[in-house]
Amino acid sequence: MYRRDFMKLTASGLALSQLAASSANAASDPLPIRQAVSRSNAGSGPVRDRLGAFTFYSPQAEEWYRGGSYFDWKSTTPNNAGRTVRVFYRTFGNRSNPALLLIHGYYLNSYDFRDMAQLLQDKYFVCVLDFPGFGFSDKPQDHYSYMIKDDARLVDYFVRDVVGLTRFSMLAHDRGGSVLLAFLGDYLDAPHRSYEITYHFVMNGGLFQPLFNLGQGLHDMLDPVRGPEVIKRNRARPRVTQGAPRDVAGADMLAFNDGVGAELYVQRYQLERAKNEWRWLANLQQSPVPTALLWGITDPANPPRIANFIWSNYLNGRAVESSFWMLPTTGHLLHVEKPQEVTDVVLNCLNGRVPAPEHENAFMAQLARERKSPDAAVYIGRTHDLVSLEFPGAVEYTPAGYNP
Repeated sequence: MYRRDFMKLTASGLALSQLAASSANAASDPLPIRQAVSRSNAGSGPVRDRLGAFTFYSPQAEEWYRGGSYFDWKSTTPNNAGRTVRVFYRTFGNRSNPALLLIHGYYLNSYDFRDMAQLLQDKYFVCVLDFPGFGFSDKPQDHYSYMIKDDARLVDYFVRDVVGLTRFSMLAHDRGGSVLLAFLGDYLDAPHRSYEITYHFVMNGGLFQPLFNLGQGLHDMLDPVRGPEVIKRNRARPRVTQGAPRDVAGADMLAFNDGVGAELYVQRYQLERAKNEWRWLANLQQSPVPTALLWGITDPANPPRIANFIWSNYLNGRAVESSFWMLPTTGHLLHVEKPQEVTDVVLNCLNGRVPAPEHENAFMAQLARERKSPDAAVYIGRTHDLVSLEFPGAVEYTPAGYNP
């Protein structure tokens, strides 16, 4: 008998009944409830999504799921009318180490940080989650509004009440960058802060849409007529069950709770971003948090012109530590394709290796000498005030020639 067929046969309501009992016993303490979910998942057969017994075809995806936990999030978006959804998360490393929160993009999930978490967990307490509509979290489709602002508030709840962080750094990719910027705005506006953000890392994404390459697929998905037709065609495609391990894992997580159908609603975040992107980007300029901008330059949808715009207008002139890095041999999924190179940038920044402006030239020369791979990130550096260069003791220039 094939393993997937065995898993279907062994699926039952046992895990759900255990979870209900555990939750009832721990109702007075939210943290034990979350832990009980993790223990229940760890010993059960295939979980049940709203389509019935779920079958994993990827051992990696199944391992990722069974290593995680859940917490409940009550949406703050008025149109969601107080709806509660279950949110999947994982942590790695020793809680006593410096904390690092990794925030995924569209249409991705926490699994994309699998390799980075392994590289960082010895020295950092790494936290990841799946936003509603993504990965192993709930994906309601009855006109649920998946909002960036709501996810920013979810992050606040997560760091305060779920993992209990008081100081942490944040790294965000794609849509997660907008969540980070909205979250930063709330952080700046808060009269009293219960935690401190120590560093920001912002990676590839359409954070300024006038410079984003809008494909026809996005236009179709946002159209009230063509959008459902796209979803219907996508649902008709067979699920990937074999092939490259990452492709099979991604297909598992997309199929979980019918992520294909949820895309119709999740994709609407582009409309919220378009209305708020100027204000959210301005938060970077006002922020006291050191920030690194990190970009894969072969990204066709989010070309380097977006990074150049953000750097020139919001980060280059800040007094607060800021740095700009480009990965020359990778594109949109830089943390997936080059996890070691992205981790190296993170460690450079968190370990105080970003130079002051007056020392950037020497730092660039040092990086060039240390460069061991063409994949390594390139440090871009600040643009200083443009002044005429003077060469003390040099000969005199005149339009007629040089005077000795």
